[in-house]
Amino acid sequence: MNTTTASYDELTKSVSSNLATLRADLPDVMKAFNELARTATREGTLDKKTKELIALALGVAAHCDPCIGFHAKTLVQLGATRAEVEEALGMAVYMGGGPSLMYSANAVAAFDEFAAAAMKRPTIGLDSSVDHAAT
Repeated sequence: MNTTTASYDELTKSVSSNLATLRADLPDVMKAFNELARTATREGTLDKKTKELIALALGVAAHCDPCIGFHAKTLVQLGATRAEVEEALGMAVYMGGGPSLMYSANAVAAFDEFAAAAMKRPTIGLDSSVDHAAT
């Protein structure tokens, strides 16, 4: 994880804040990206949780800490278990070797952080159609 950021929650909030500039400067690109994200993650043959597990594994393989944070947070909201996350990360390690193993450790830390935070607040209707650029 970015060593200047203390937590994945802080990292995702910082990236979301920074994306505001891109939303203002490149509205068509950001609108198209958000539509791509909504289309790719909507319920289909694969459910949303499975798609998010794939996205987390790809974030690990791409060494993208913000991706890890956004997808770990969404997986908590979708009710994923730590065991499901770890099994998906096993595939990322298998396909990506040592670097994916290091980022898998970060992904578990991100999932645990968001899961712990979710346990501390009351459960209200969680929207599973998360717009990563707006979170």
